Amino acid sequence: MSHIDFYHRTDYARDMAKQLLQPSALQLQVRSGVFLSGIRRIGKTTFLRQDLIPVLESMGALVIYVDLWSDRSRSPATLVLETVRSTLVQLATPGTQLLDRFNGFNVGAAGFSFGFQVDTVGKAGGATLALAFTELVDKVKTSVVLMVDEVQQALGTEEGSHLLFALKAARDAVNTRPDTSGYVLFLGTGSHKSLVADMATRRSQPFSGAVSTPYEPLGRDFVRWKQLQLQNLANIKLQSELVMWQGFVELGERPEELQHALSQLQSRPEPPDMAFPIICATLASAAADVEISSVEAMGALAGAIFGRIAQGSEAGESGLFSADAVSGYSEQVGMPVDTPQVQNMVDRMIAANLIHRQSHGVYAVADPFVRQVWRQRVAVHLPTIAPAAAS
Repeated sequence: MSHIDFYHRTDYARDMAKQLLQPSALQLQVRSGVFLSGIRRIGKTTFLRQDLIPVLESMGALVIYVDLWSDRSRSPATLVLETVRSTLVQLATPGTQLLDRFNGFNVGAAGFSFGFQVDTVGKAGGATLALAFTELVDKVKTSVVLMVDEVQQALGTEEGSHLLFALKAARDAVNTRPDTSGYVLFLGTGSHKSLVADMATRRSQPFSGAVSTPYEPLGRDFVRWKQLQLQNLANIKLQSELVMWQGFVELGERPEELQHALSQLQSRPEPPDMAFPIICATLASAAADVEISSVEAMGALAGAIFGRIAQGSEAGESGLFSADAVSGYSEQVGMPVDTPQVQNMVDRMIAANLIHRQSHGVYAVADPFVRQVWRQRVAVHLPTIAPAAAS
């Protein structure tokens, strides 16, 4: 695949890499961990693989990348441990591409030699992650960035909890040394905003005190790049850049959805600037229906609470448990509702990634474009679930 097949966010990647590897005195908190959250399908994984990892490596870091959605039949702990072991094996094996990166250390024909059995790392009676990462940093003499994509998958099980505490212990074992030759830097990314944020902010979590930050979605520059890319193709229907940008926003700034809309445009008879907004609105509505139907499946109380949040401020809605709010829910569902019921439903919707906590007592719809579709339908008195399109 050629370089031009991807829109590279070089500046964003360089800024993030510099904060991780060369933090200023005001940025040292990154060494406690960084948790990057963003809604699904907005390009997080592509950014990590195509931009951030290459920049980190160009600055000398050793990156270990694990995607916890790569095989959801296997436990997160297994995926992380196997990837760590694989990295160690590559460094201990002559002729590997990874070992070649560090050949200036005169490691010899046999590669790096570790003071533990690599295949026992993380196993009962074997080397701990703390020992493994300490030796690894000392061998490569640089910072090691452990990048875990969809990190929230490690939550909810005893095995996942043990893994996170073991990674925290590894971080502390390396980073607290006065003369360490590098740092263990943990970067977790995820599409479940509340869970990812909680991993950095809740005191019960091993990475409490880490940095929690939102992923910056693609902007107008990406649309301009896409427009120029398409202009080089023959016999293609193409809308104006402004119309493409407006459609991209309508689609929740999701590049795959934009590609889908552009493909549909080719078979439409109307002028592109007329057809494209209709296509984007239809696709956005259909995508939002998946989330909205999940709300409605939870019952009338869920719909009442979700509606209050969606109709509130974009920055989030507070007062979900006030007397007035609970009274309003009771009126909407046609039966008495109490505060514990509201709390239980809010927790269920957070777990389903339909809403998330912005801050203490403040909640927002997890996906901004679902909120947008919900508000549009309420404004024109349409059902929140759109009728199925005619075949």
